[in-house]
Amino acid sequence: MNSDQGSQYTTKDWQDLLTSYGIQVSMDGRGRCKDNIWIERFWRSIKQEYIYFNPAENVSELRSGIADYVKFYDYERPHQSLDNFTPASFYGNKEKKVG
Repeated sequence: MNSDQGSQYTTKDWQDLLTSYGIQVSMDGRGRCKDNIWIERFWRSIKQEYIYFNPAENVSELRSGIADYVKFYDYERPHQSLDNFTPASFYGNKEKKVG
């Protein structure tokens, strides 16, 4: 599991729990903002493009909406960093069930 060096990830209890399940722990160095830039960009997109405009009434509705957004994000939304291709077309993925 890769994480930052936040206090919730550096406690002995957390580290011991992960290793007890055979999970290898790695942490990004301080100030290494590039290490998780892709997931940070995804979370920014989903919040700004979906969640803020579609407040859910319950968890089920939120899960369904996020699943629909992820499908849209991967198969319909062009990405500037991929020369305006969708991730699915850029990487040659077949449609997969989301959710």
